[in-house]
Amino acid sequence: MWYEILPGLGIMTACLIIPGIATAQIQKFTNGGKEKRVARVPWQWYLMERDRRVAQTGRYYDSKGLENIN
Repeated sequence: MWYEILPGLGIMTACLIIPGIATAQIQKFTNGGKEKRVARVPWQWYLMERDRRVAQTGRYYDSKGLENIN
């Protein structure tokens, strides 16, 4: 019957979802607890470069608070 496909469908769904979740978690772990930022338009790229410059570490995800900016 139609319900015999459900176990295979569940396994396929799990196999397609797990890599996406794992990739996001690995990137979050390697970027100091922040998710990876993607610059799709020039304004977003400008903001990432500004964060990199302000952090003074060369990494956009090492942000400083306003109280630490000279």
